[in-house]
Amino acid sequence: MEISAIKGDITKQTDVEAIVNAANESLLGGGGVDGAIHYAAGPGLLKECRTLGGCRMGEAKITGAYNLPCKYVIHTVGPRWHGGNNGEERLLRSCYVSCLELAVKNGIRTIDFPSISTGAFGYPVEDASNVAVAAVYEFVKDHPDEFDMIRWVCFDNNTLRYYSRQIGLIQKQLS
Repeated sequence: MEISAIKGDITKQTDVEAIVNAANESLLGGGGVDGAIHYAAGPGLLKECRTLGGCRMGEAKITGAYNLPCKYVIHTVGPRWHGGNNGEERLLRSCYVSCLELAVKNGIRTIDFPSISTGAFGYPVEDASNVAVAAVYEFVKDHPDEFDMIRWVCFDNNTLRYYSRQIGLIQKQLS
């Protein structure tokens, strides 16, 4: 089982069954990763998202991927950063767990995540990477045979550095 981070464009990954969309509550598109995924997927994604009734923060919903090179998009709504004392860590952890639970339920064995909540929602990347990587490793510990690959596709070198470092620290602790 591979857990890793790469720099790239999440909409162009061809070796995964599902990508995760860092969405807003409406699921009807927005900026950043959300806008890029909706643009690349085409109008079918928006049409399907309209049938879902939105998504609550910390939860996840699944759709087809339409024109994307994967099979599924798992949409999750991360927390907006308000200083770190307003349940942000719990909600961010819940995003990752909810996505992984949906993946297991749908037989998805390979999944790419963006750095959820670190763009327009303002979550500090270092803090977000610590929460995200810990949440994924904890989930995998309880579900050791469910995934072949879990990966973060990072938009820039700074984000990649934080996720790679956190993955390395946990892998070192486990070995």
